[in-house]
Amino acid sequence: MFTSKQLLEMINNHCSNLQFERVPKGLYSPIKYVLDLGGKRIRPILMLMAYNLYKEDVSTAFSPAIGIETYHNYTLLHDDLMDRADKRRGKPTVHQVWNDNTAILSGDAMLVLAYQLMANSPSVHLKEIIDLFSITALEICEGQQLDMEFEVREDVKDSEYIEMIRLKTAVLLASSLKIGAILAGASVKDAQHLYDFGIQIGLAFQIKDDFLDTYGNTAIFGKNIGGDILCNKKTYLLVKAFEKANQVQKEELRNWMSDEKHEAKDKIEGVTQLYNQLGVKTICEDKMKEYYTKGIENLASIGVEENKKKELKDFAEHLMYREM
Repeated sequence: MFTSKQLLEMINNHCSNLQFERVPKGLYSPIKYVLDLGGKRIRPILMLMAYNLYKEDVSTAFSPAIGIETYHNYTLLHDDLMDRADKRRGKPTVHQVWNDNTAILSGDAMLVLAYQLMANSPSVHLKEIIDLFSITALEICEGQQLDMEFEVREDVKDSEYIEMIRLKTAVLLASSLKIGAILAGASVKDAQHLYDFGIQIGLAFQIKDDFLDTYGNTAIFGKNIGGDILCNKKTYLLVKAFEKANQVQKEELRNWMSDEKHEAKDKIEGVTQLYNQLGVKTICEDKMKEYYTKGIENLASIGVEENKKKELKDFAEHLMYREM
């Protein structure tokens, strides 16, 4: 079995060797730029790990694995444009280096390239994989739309938020695992267990992101704490805070969110203090553990030797307990 570190190195090497021979270069240079930024490569690693549960030669799954990474980066390219983000992985975003129109068009091209890479799957599995990939792409759009609608709502319920992050984040992790299993010829039952494992780990992963933005260690996290608070982003913590707050506390939250005259440091401290009063930190930690535990139960149900599951379990544990 390959370790996640070995798979990451393989994926990075494969990405760095990608060549775009088509023209105009102005369309493809931003794509190369984005893919060369690196990152955790979580989705292709999960796909190859799932494949590796059943087959040794993971190189035969490289094309769809790079396809899933290309698709993920396409969503980030468009997300950065929609959010007017200046940085991605410490580097200027595409719309900053080039312009908005280039970011849109190169992103569109990345989506097409992702489908081309995914279509390099064996014909016996092709329809099933393309169908799964397509519904996943639609679900991610649905999740993004919900996220945008939540920006102007105070009454977002816990269940609505969980559904949004399931669509926006978890389904791509789950599909990566299931595609890897399908490519390797796993049973329908195992492929579904891996999908369900991915959903649960994906939910825990996103809530962990929310948690770290408020309670992470800046030196380890790699960026300033409180960015979500400053931009009034609907996170699991904020949703639970409004749910748990009394009228006085809700009014205080509204005040922090509506008054742009607050100093950044004061706003972060004020909202975090309210979170602490409401027990939101513990609620968030408990919810992460709940999803993580469900995910591990799904992994345990997969019909392969226990020693083969170790790398996947260790990777999930790393995502759960990471500090960055």
